[in-house]
Amino acid sequence: MALNSVNTNVGAMIALQNLQVTNNELSQVQNRINTGKKVSSAKDNGAIWAIAQGQRAEIGALNAVKDSLQRGQSAVDVSLAAGESVSDLLIQLKEKALSATDTSLTSSARSALNEDFKSIRDQIATVVDNAAFNGVNLLDGSSTGGFAALANVSGSTITVASQDMSLSGSVVTLGASSEINTASAATASLALVTASIDNVGASLAKLGTGSNSLGTNLTFVGKLQDALEAGVGNLVDADLAKESARLQALQTKQQLGVQALSIANSSTSILLGLFR
Repeated sequence: MALNSVNTNVGAMIALQNLQVTNNELSQVQNRINTGKKVSSAKDNGAIWAIAQGQRAEIGALNAVKDSLQRGQSAVDVSLAAGESVSDLLIQLKEKALSATDTSLTSSARSALNEDFKSIRDQIATVVDNAAFNGVNLLDGSSTGGFAALANVSGSTITVASQDMSLSGSVVTLGASSEINTASAATASLALVTASIDNVGASLAKLGTGSNSLGTNLTFVGKLQDALEAGVGNLVDADLAKESARLQALQTKQQLGVQALSIANSSTSILLGLFR
């Protein structure tokens, strides 16, 4: 038989305990709705939070990889554009040099051809000198190691080799002082220009392959980053539809708990009737 006492109200204590449990659950649901996360701190679920933090670190590191790949791709693309201009200029030089091999040219005609030749020759040097992006020039011989872009978060790199297209370099063998002022000089310059055209074509193919490699890896890194972000979301994001339904249920349960506590608290007043 339950003890009738004004000092100890067991029913009220049980009702209060149940109400506190409901309030704690309601607070948890409200926090999930406010943050959109079922695990927003280490105290929610230490293991899951630690895993999520580790993956967030990977995602952040991949941002650095993407930045490096984008810089590398830009540097290579600038070099490709400049290299194509060099190739076009060499084609013009070949026409001038071939014309100058004609021994029947008058001195004035040969002089005019030579001036055109030198002007176009000097444009090659200008194009190569200006083929820089963010301080990196893959065509003037200054970047002997090429451009090494980050490939992953472990620090591995993708290297695109530099192609020295400066005059008298390994690719453009035409000299900085080459002329076509005589038939023999024109013949010599023609041979150098022809070899240079072939060399530049091969160098552009290498740069194009390097640009494609950087672009392919950049696409992969973007997809990997998206997959990691989705994985983190699966670990920590709350199902708001489910939490909304649970909120409604807990609010109803809370109201019922308050009613139960009120009934339990009023039960001791019934004892007054025993003394009338």
